[in-house]
Amino acid sequence: MISAILTLFHFSTEDAIAVSAAISVLAALWAVWNTMVIRDPMASRIRGLTQRRNTLRANALKKQNRAGKDLRSSGLSLMRGAVTKLKLMRGDRIEQISMRLARAGWRSRDAVIVYLFTKAILPFVFAGAAFMFFFFFGFSVQAPAARLLIVAIAFVFGFMGADLWVKNIADRRVKEMTKAMPDALDLLVICAEAGLSLDAAITRVGNEIAGASPVLAEEFSLTAIELGFLPNRQAALNNLMNRTNMAKLRALVNSLMQTERYGTPLANALRVLASEFRDERIMLAEEKAAKLPAKMTVPMIIFILPALFLVLGGPAIIQVMNTFSHKGG
Repeated sequence: MISAILTLFHFSTEDAIAVSAAISVLAALWAVWNTMVIRDPMASRIRGLTQRRNTLRANALKKQNRAGKDLRSSGLSLMRGAVTKLKLMRGDRIEQISMRLARAGWRSRDAVIVYLFTKAILPFVFAGAAFMFFFFFGFSVQAPAARLLIVAIAFVFGFMGADLWVKNIADRRVKEMTKAMPDALDLLVICAEAGLSLDAAITRVGNEIAGASPVLAEEFSLTAIELGFLPNRQAALNNLMNRTNMAKLRALVNSLMQTERYGTPLANALRVLASEFRDERIMLAEEKAAKLPAKMTVPMIIFILPALFLVLGGPAIIQVMNTFSHKGG
């Protein structure tokens, strides 16, 4: 069969070996390149910012033809239909959920649908998993009341699981932004002293700090976009404060709003804030260092002291045991 194929394409055995070797070399080079290439963590965030920019541009131009654009797959269609039939979408509640999802980094228009569907179906998934463990896999709990209690606990945990997951991701984002805030403020001070406007300074800081903190860079870039598109600049700053729900960014937003309102020097206010945030970060590090001896007491007692006693007292115990054994003999 192989010889017939080679004859058909006028290939000799040496040519086939050479082509196979070339293909193998190309495959090896592609594998090495794929393992060494550096993935850009900002690609998905840039797509999100582009989507937000397009949304703001559409709102500014009064283009409200959005019907049918939210559904991009049959899965989303199913989720939207289930959420609509269960009447889970309410005005005030939707705004609160959208804000919580935005604080976790999910700003897509379909994120609310996915969240509501997940929260509605997750309790039954957890309760069904507990039921299957008991009645299909022979899980060793004999009392029916105990089984019912565990199924109920699984149902409640599934009901709270989506909220806990969103809150955990939002808290991690806040921690990452808190660590990067002093450096970002230093960059803002440099940009303000260089004569850049607030929009240009926030844009430049968002680009420069992307490698150290992609989350904070995303928030700054989104704020710069809103400053350029929204008619009220204070609304863009308030959106930054509401999206993050972070004390340090709230202080930054208040300072920026005061400089916009009263015309006070921007660099001086940012320099004071940067110094306060850096001192606070040093104090937190000193506090953690002061708590370290108390936290290390229990691990030392459990893991280090027994090994130390064994090393120090082991030879003496062995010698005593040998002495008693010789006397007994």
